[in-house]
Amino acid sequence: MKRLLIAIALIAITSAAGADNYNGFKVSVYTKAYTTMRMSNIQWLDSTWQIISNQIKVDKIYLETHRDLKIVPSETLEQAKRYFRSKGLEVGGGITYTINEMNNFETFCYSNPDHRKLIQEIAEHTAKHFDFIILDDFFFTSCKSDIEIRAKANKSWSAYRTELMTAAARDLVINPARKVNPKVKIIIKYPNWYDHFQALGFDLKNGPQIFDGLWTGTETRDPSGSQHLQNYQSYGIIRYFENLRQGHNLGGWIDSGGSGMGMDRYAEQLWLTIFAKAPEIALCAYDELIGVKLSPDRHRTPWQGQRTSFDYDEMMKPVNLNGKLTTPTTIARVAGYAAETVSRFAAELGNPVGVKSYKPYHSNGDDFLPNFFGMIGIPMDICPAFPTGQKVVFLTEQAKYDAGIIEKIKGQLQSGGDVVITTNLLKAIGDKLSDICELRVADNVLVNDFGLQFGAAGQSAIDILIPLVAYNTNDAWETVSAGRPLAGGVTGFPIVLRTQYSAGNLYVITVPNDFGNLYQYPEPVLNQLREVLGKDLDVRIEAPAEVALFAYDNGTFIVESFRDKPTAIRIVTGKETEELTEILTGTKYAKLPPPARPAFAFPPEFELPEGFDMSAFIPELRTSIFTITIPPHSFKVFRKK
Repeated sequence: MKRLLIAIALIAITSAAGADNYNGFKVSVYTKAYTTMRMSNIQWLDSTWQIISNQIKVDKIYLETHRDLKIVPSETLEQAKRYFRSKGLEVGGGITYTINEMNNFETFCYSNPDHRKLIQEIAEHTAKHFDFIILDDFFFTSCKSDIEIRAKANKSWSAYRTELMTAAARDLVINPARKVNPKVKIIIKYPNWYDHFQALGFDLKNGPQIFDGLWTGTETRDPSGSQHLQNYQSYGIIRYFENLRQGHNLGGWIDSGGSGMGMDRYAEQLWLTIFAKAPEIALCAYDELIGVKLSPDRHRTPWQGQRTSFDYDEMMKPVNLNGKLTTPTTIARVAGYAAETVSRFAAELGNPVGVKSYKPYHSNGDDFLPNFFGMIGIPMDICPAFPTGQKVVFLTEQAKYDAGIIEKIKGQLQSGGDVVITTNLLKAIGDKLSDICELRVADNVLVNDFGLQFGAAGQSAIDILIPLVAYNTNDAWETVSAGRPLAGGVTGFPIVLRTQYSAGNLYVITVPNDFGNLYQYPEPVLNQLREVLGKDLDVRIEAPAEVALFAYDNGTFIVESFRDKPTAIRIVTGKETEELTEILTGTKYAKLPPPARPAFAFPPEFELPEGFDMSAFIPELRTSIFTITIPPHSFKVFRKK
């Protein structure tokens, strides 16, 4: 009840009395200081706002007051506020603490007295005009000036910067702003590179507690870019930040950075953010919504025309949002089309659920790995405290930062639950783990042929470099193996290894040196991973890689394909599920008939005892199975019955 009241209070901070334009979430626009400056020209402001508002409905706008040492005058801020309020929008403020964004995101030096004075003045200036202020995601420091080097002394950069920025948030921004405006709420927007935050001063242990709320950067853009952000992260990062301080994650934030891959990629970031139940989606930024022009040659992808979730041709049809028929011209219409699509079902989704993955504060190792697991169809739920009451807990290398991790692993196993660890965590804590099982990580090997305990699993299209896990025969068992080749070869290596301890099972998953090679694992191998990790879920999928599952606690779920071709998959639920309904279309799917009695287990002439449970030998009898086909880069939303 306390969390519910907190969430209601925070929503009240950002909500006006009127109804939202979309069902289940708000849409807002962030305006950079350079653009806010131009709003001194009311004719320019009105003409550009028409471009945006004729293509997407907007609930709120954030007017940035500072970026790159440019401070927007009070007169301009007040004029823009009056204009947008006259259009029925809520209006908030924003601050970007950069000196020169184009110079490798040059930040302030937070131990420099002159910089500290200016940082405070910017906060005070903004608080005079707004009751709600977002700090854009540059509230970190990369400064290594002589002043900072002396101040750091013998501390690590990570330790020094997290202490410095936490104090700066309190002393230079929050307290001065509240002194000027006691009603002001200061919200920090965290960016997408969360595994490296501590190195630049973002403090996820204390920051979410001292700010009034947080926003989440869900910009994943091109996964092959310098940040290597997988598509799934637009969903997973919302869930992680929600777990930092429940009820205080106020929204997700996307930009047009991935639009060069096709407008599907841009729309996808928006709807993945809403899949994660973000209460608001911010479009960054105003200049992009008026400046990124639609071009079929650049933005219409080859798989269009196959009833995809984002339909470029449908999106380009004239639209009437303000009593005027408008032909789409900019990326604003893509955002509007995507928002309208998810608005049809967003409010029907329950609370997201996923596999609990423990990430201690300020930890790294196996960086961003849960996003790769999300891309192979395993819903992830990263949390900053060791999970309890779970059938399965997933631990990456980051768990090594917890000095008590071995006892926590033992506690989970002794309670009857399972623990799944990665090879990198095993390598980091192997000696300490020996009281549970004596395992070690040896040299790397190449594999391309895979097998399960009772049969072949298929081959990968490429050779995959994996770490070799060594174990004691009959103390641990390979449930999935690989070789080069495996069938007809001379040796094999574990991909999934299981050992029993007390009432539970410890699993080791061999993660390729290149995490992206998980997508090369054959489908039967991925299905084994989904089954091992998905014991807390009431739905899972059987599919190739790059098909994701989003599960909720009210019997709804979403399956999305990131693949370029239509993909046939199987949905596996509890046997009590008789039917699936596709929420957007009303299409109903009946479960497949149960399989025949397996002759290899019981010959036809063998008469089974009365009441014999055949499901112990045929797993399919314990489940309901449905087959569907997902178009390229599309999703389907289901409800179980």
